[in-house]
Amino acid sequence: MLYRKLGKTGCQVSVLGFGCMRLPIKNSNQSAADRFDPNKFIDEEKAIQLIHYARAQGINYFDTAYVYHSGKSEPLLGKAVKGYREEILIATKLPAWMVKGPEDIDKFIDEQLQRLDTGYVDFYLLHGLGRQTWVKMKELGALRFLDKILGDGRARFVGFSYHDDVRVFKEIVDAYDWALCQIQYNYLDRSYQAGREGLEYAASKGLGVVIMEPLRGGRLAEHIPEKVQTIWDSAPEKRSPAEWALRWVWNHPEVATALSGMNSMPQLQENLKIAGEGRANSLSSKDLALIDQVTETYQKMLAIDCTACSYCLPCPQGVNIPHNFRLYNDHHMFRNQEINFILYNRMTAPEQRASNCAECGECEERCPQHIKIMEELKKVHSTLLR
Repeated sequence: MLYRKLGKTGCQVSVLGFGCMRLPIKNSNQSAADRFDPNKFIDEEKAIQLIHYARAQGINYFDTAYVYHSGKSEPLLGKAVKGYREEILIATKLPAWMVKGPEDIDKFIDEQLQRLDTGYVDFYLLHGLGRQTWVKMKELGALRFLDKILGDGRARFVGFSYHDDVRVFKEIVDAYDWALCQIQYNYLDRSYQAGREGLEYAASKGLGVVIMEPLRGGRLAEHIPEKVQTIWDSAPEKRSPAEWALRWVWNHPEVATALSGMNSMPQLQENLKIAGEGRANSLSSKDLALIDQVTETYQKMLAIDCTACSYCLPCPQGVNIPHNFRLYNDHHMFRNQEINFILYNRMTAPEQRASNCAECGECEERCPQHIKIMEELKKVHSTLLR
């Protein structure tokens, strides 16, 4: 296993991190819907076997959160690492959107420590920060709370995970002495949310950068469109789509670790093998050109030519226009479409959905791509509503 320094923490973390959001599920085909179904249970025996194998092979960074697997992920991880606590690093997260008042913040971390059966976590992150949740966290005194848990030892380091545009991301980076951040980044999401600009900015400030969705929820590894697979097949050195995607992320020296949600032994073993080659700046110029070609091919499949520049925001009604367009584009680009229905109907706040558009037209006046946003939002809702 290769290791990299996690920013100014001084911790050496495995380049492959174990994400505990997609653990194996009992009596399931491992669909995305089952991960959000409170009546579905983690296959404890298989999940613990995977975690033990991962640890034995050198993975030392394990990422979970309060809401993963409807609250069942943290207790499973705590049980799996019993007896090995000092050998591994645990990251979990405060569900910022669920916090109603200052008293909730302490309540959550204490419950999480109990679930994990540990006296401390190595990394405690504010989960899913964005423009609105960031304002909310500041108003509720979350930064003072972070100082508090660092002082009393409930967390060794603190950070945040992020889902919004790069301007707000930089504001958050500069607002506190964070140890780490977690961002979505892959060869299709170079300019999405924090993107490459945010990655380099955070690293320049000494933050350790943890990457989520390096395979875009598995969509860059499975059910590959024929046009894309043809490009991969043309490479002199044969690699799986998963290897190309992971190697691209690890090629960035600013990346400390990339999280992968592995729910089977073959997946874990494949990713471990790929991780052995995950050195920074290890891809050739020809490799990078091939990946650029794949990126361009995917982009040509876009149903809406949205660059996620966010000039259309803020919407007076709260509609997250780039997010809606992204889900709609993913629906057209990838064969596995179930996750897009879940992300739209279950994980997008009602006011942020396309259906909340009041057709005021302000967004269209600001759109540099001259997209007929109001018309496209209607298509998004009719397509993704379930």
